[in-house]
Amino acid sequence: MDATTASTAATFAAVFAALYAGHQVGDHWVQSSCQAADKGLKGSKGRWACTRHVLGLTATKAILLVGAVLVLGLHLSALGLVLGFAVDAGTHWWADRRVTLARLARVTNKSEFLSLGTPAHQHHPVDAKGLYAPTLGTGAYALDQSFHVLFLFVAALIIAAV
Repeated sequence: MDATTASTAATFAAVFAALYAGHQVGDHWVQSSCQAADKGLKGSKGRWACTRHVLGLTATKAILLVGAVLVLGLHLSALGLVLGFAVDAGTHWWADRRVTLARLARVTNKSEFLSLGTPAHQHHPVDAKGLYAPTLGTGAYALDQSFHVLFLFVAALIIAAV
């Protein structure tokens, strides 16, 4: 591996780490309860809630990436940043509208996994009284997060390589 390739690989690793950390913070700490509840709704209310969420999420990722750039002395192009953040934000918004990701799960034969941990699944979690016990450990959440991480990877590749 030559020095240029090694530098690009190191930049990719740093960018991915910053985006991943920003994703975790932005998707779980920055996102408001209203955004989380409303972003999958039909109509303008759902679209606007999802847009507000993705704006906050993207700002969080950008702040962490700026920190990595300043501390590590990374050299990134404006075009790579614009394209990478556009891919990340656009795919995040698409998936978080919920019906779109659910449709993708159906097309890829993941419907049963999508419903895992919810009352719709035959083996849903129950409490001591046999009633549904809500949990964050759902198939929908796992599919959502893995979709986002895939596109964090793609965005980091674009940001590091362009």
